[in-house]
Amino acid sequence: MAEEIQQQITIADENGDETLYDVLFTFQSEDYDRSYILVYPTGKGEDEEIEILAFALPDGDNPSDPQGGELKPIETDEEWDMIESVLNTFLNGDDDEAADQPKE
Repeated sequence: MAEEIQQQITIADENGDETLYDVLFTFQSEDYDRSYILVYPTGKGEDEEIEILAFALPDGDNPSDPQGGELKPIETDEEWDMIESVLNTFLNGDDDEAADQPKE
């Protein structure tokens, strides 16, 4: 069985310190005409709480094959709400109906 290769990126903070991140997923929003990338710090254990960061990809970058470049900050509350909704769907899967059913 082939092992899935985890895509990783390095992000430099305002002090120039670089941190390695695993890519959680990328997606494109037609509503905002932008693509986004969600990442989390590399090396976190399964039981550890992780901080997920979100950025907009450079204009014209393909979310299925990001080429790198300057990641852009998310600037509006509406974009954050949309990203949070996509993230929740990703984390919870598409099984929303089962989540709404009372447990017996």
